[in-house]
Order: sequence, then structure tokens, then C-alpha cells
Amino acid sequence: MNKIFSEIKPNLSSGLVVFLVALPLCLGIALASGAPLFSGMIAGIIGGIIVGSLSGSALSVSGPAAGLAAVVLGSIHKLGSYETFVLAVFLAGLIQLALGFLKAGIVANFFPSNVIKGMLTAIGVIIIMKQIPHFFGYDKDAEGDLDFLQPDGDNTFTALLEPFYHIDLGATIIGIVSILIILGWDKYKSKKIAFIPGAAVAVIIASIINQLWISTHSNFALASNHLVQLPILHSFDEIKNTISFPDFSKIMMKDVWVVAFTIAIVASIETLLSLDAVDKMDEHKRHSPVNQELKAQGIGNALSGLIGGLPITSVIVRSSANVNSGATNKSSAIIHGVFLLVCALLIPTLLNKIPITTLASVLLITGYKLTNFNVYKQMWKKGKYQFVPFIITVVAVVFTDLLTGVTIGMAMSVFAILSGNIKLPYQYKKEFTDEGHIIRIDLSQEITFLNKAAVKDFLDRIPTQSKVIINAETTKYIDHDVLEIIRDFKEVIAVEKNIKVSTTGFRDEYKIENSFPMHVEDYHSHSDKKIIKDLMEKHQLSNQ
Repeated sequence: MNKIFSEIKPNLSSGLVVFLVALPLCLGIALASGAPLFSGMIAGIIGGIIVGSLSGSALSVSGPAAGLAAVVLGSIHKLGSYETFVLAVFLAGLIQLALGFLKAGIVANFFPSNVIKGMLTAIGVIIIMKQIPHFFGYDKDAEGDLDFLQPDGDNTFTALLEPFYHIDLGATIIGIVSILIILGWDKYKSKKIAFIPGAAVAVIIASIINQLWISTHSNFALASNHLVQLPILHSFDEIKNTISFPDFSKIMMKDVWVVAFTIAIVASIETLLSLDAVDKMDEHKRHSPVNQELKAQGIGNALSGLIGGLPITSVIVRSSANVNSGATNKSSAIIHGVFLLVCALLIPTLLNKIPITTLASVLLITGYKLTNFNVYKQMWKKGKYQFVPFIITVVAVVFTDLLTGVTIGMAMSVFAILSGNIKLPYQYKKEFTDEGHIIRIDLSQEITFLNKAAVKDFLDRIPTQSKVIINAETTKYIDHDVLEIIRDFKEVIAVEKNIKVSTTGFRDEYKIENSFPMHVEDYHSHSDKKIIKDLMEKHQLSNQ
């Protein structure tokens, strides 16, 4: 524990920034999910303190997930009550805990890096587009909604046009001032106060500006619907009445278990995706223990369900803000959870004076850091087999949702791998003579069934009366189907097309004879004569 809190200053600063980002997201995701507002705060608090303490990740931050909002909304309606739904959340946590013990986290090793980078870049694009309306004071879409299609019937792009017909001048001014403060503070802050984040300074100054406008009855003053709206609970009894406990009498309902498994699987996949992405952002290149994370998430979800909270996952928006704010270990995630708990219980009135446009400014800067031009430039330099899946993932995530977009990106990445393998099963050279073609085919080290079509197509296109050498000296593995194609070509097709074939280097288990039906005199090229002589000498030595 001492090690966790050994670097308290940068992590206190990061924890405060993550708290400011998490506060509207917790409330916005609860609103978008059709759940009680305080359920989002419960999930955020547990995600920060409990999951943060149990997690093995240094930088990941957990809380209510935007990607599950649609699942939550549909599940509450399907199960008939919120009490039945939180029972499913509790069971989902137990399922995740079991997945952790079963070491199911190994699936994280199969996420391609180009897809993870595409997901991060897409999240940056989405954050920017989703926060632009809030920046201008148009708060129709709830904070935390990251899906392309919005509940209000708009989508991410059409929603970008609406603010320009409903610009709130006061919100816009505060948004501009907030961005200038954050950028200026990060650049010019004194070392003595370096632990104070620019986002916190912007929040304080923005709140003071708006309060001055309110006190002077200025037309720029922001109404309450443009400010944070945290539920105010005056007593323990009010807190208790706000919490929804699971209805265990419905535990035998089939739909409860269907929802529980759905939440467990989706939450686990989102967590592993986020964890992999955060590890790639970590400048120290630390690797988070995935099975420990599933156990931590399982305990967090079980506890969240028990006291009426939303499902929890590791979330990339808060985690990105954490990394970009200079966090060094997981104490920042725990600190953000403590801030949520203390502020929600003790100073909700004060928090409700924070302009949403200022929090949108914090997220705009986070989004820009995720999707700046250098990211695209670096991926372009890695070649088409890396860039194409990356850019398709970006587009797919922006136009659908996180899981759908990543699935499309992974499918494209697999296709790129297949294409690369299919096109490179051999190297060849050919020489044209009066008597025909001489073609030397050097097979690759490994030839799988994926290369079947390419090998077959190449052999089929060899002209009649050619002379062919098929060399497998460096080949360690040949798929049975490909071997059959080569054997059929040599024994049937070559005979019919009057093609002379020499095969060499094939292992005994492949059962292709090392035969040399051609004579050295058949070759006119000095280099090919030398090849045949060498092959014949090797063949003679192997038969002795």
C-alpha cells in the first residue's frame, strides 16, 4: 500500500482530473440507461475504490460503461423492475469472477495492436464530436453517450449541426476560457503548484464566472440545466431510500440469467479491450494481469449490484484522461473514487455549480490527444496491412459502437493477415528460351491451407512444355491440401501439358520423390545448369 501511494502528488492531480471527467459521465450514463441517477455514482465510486484497489493495472480506471447503456436500458424494460435488473448485475459479477479463475482473460492476447490503436483513435474522434454540442451549451444528448445513433433520433453527425442553431453565448465564452486556462496552466504553471491540474483551475474559475453572472443578472448566466445536476441527499435515510436492492425472489427467472451472462460477457470484453489499450498508452509498457482484472471487475459488479449500482467495466475515456494527466500508478483511480464518494455525500450543492461546458473542454483536450495527426502518420508508415485495419476500425467504431466497430476491425485485421499469407507462399524466377520456359519455385518456410488457392492458381498458369523446379529445401511445413496440389500437378497435369518437373528438398513424410526427369542439357542458363547439378549431387548423396 505504501508503494501505491509513494508518488502522491502526480496521482492526486490525475485523480482530481479523472473525478471531474467521471462526475458528468456517471450521471449521464445513468440517465442514458434509464436508471436512477445515483446508480451511476454508486458504480463510479465502487469502480474507483474497490476495483481500483483490487486491479493489477497501474493506469486503468473503472466505472459505469457507456457501451452498456443500451443493454441496461433494454434489460430494465425486459425484466420489469430495476430491483430485478440489479440482481442480474450481481450475478454477472459472480460470472466474471468465475471467468477470472478460469483464466479466460487469455483472449486479450488475440486483440491486434492496430485494432486497439484504431479503437483509441476512434474514441478520441467520438469524444470530440460528442463534446462539441456541450461546449456550445447544447446539452440535449446526455453526457456519456458514445453510440453513433442517439436516443433522441439524431446521430453523432447531425447532432454537430444542432448547436449552431442553439448557441448559448455564456456557455461558449466559459468553454473558450476553460480551454485557454487548461492549455496555459499546463504550459506556464509553477513547479510549486504543479500538482494542481489545469482542469481543476478551469472548473473553479468557470464556476466563479457563472456565479458572478447570476448575481449580476447577466444574460450570459447559465441555467441549472447547463450545470452538473447531482442528486442532493440530506440524510442517511434519504441515501438508503435512494438505493435499490436486488430482488432475490426472481433469481430463478430465465431472463435474469440471460441478462446476467450478457452483461458479464460484454463487460469482460470491454474491460479487456480497454486494458490492452491503456497498456499501450503506458510509457513504462507495463502489462496488466488480465485474469486478476476479471476477478476485480467481478467483485466490483457483484458489490455494485448488491447496492443498486450500474454495471462496471474498465472505461477508456476515464483511463485516457488518467494517462494524459500524468498518473503513475493505480492510486489515482482510487483517489478519483474517494473524490466521488466524499463530494457526492458532502458537497453536492457545490458540485452543482460546475458548468458542463467546462467539463466538455477537459474532454475535448483528452479527445485531441487520442486522435492527433501523428497517430495516423505513424500507422501509415507501418504499411497497408497495419493501416487498413486501423482506419477501418476507426470508421467502424465512429459509425456504430465500440464492440461492433472493434469486431469489424478484427475481422479486417484477420483478412489482412490472410491476404498477406496467401500472396507470399513462394518466390519464383523464370527464363524464356527457344525451347520454352524454365521456372524455379522456392517454397516458403511454412505453407498452410491459406496458401492453397495461390499455389494452385500459379501452377495452373504454367505454360505447356515448360521446365519447372519446385524447391522445398527451406520449407518446414506444408499443408496436406497444398501437398496434394503439388503431387497432382507433377503426376497428372505436368504429364498432360508436357511440363518437365523436378522436385527437391521435400521431407520424407511428404512422400514426393526427389526425381530429375530433365537433363542438364535441357537448361540454357548457366545459373540453372549449376542449380540442377547441385540438386543432382545432393540427390545422389541422399541415396547412398
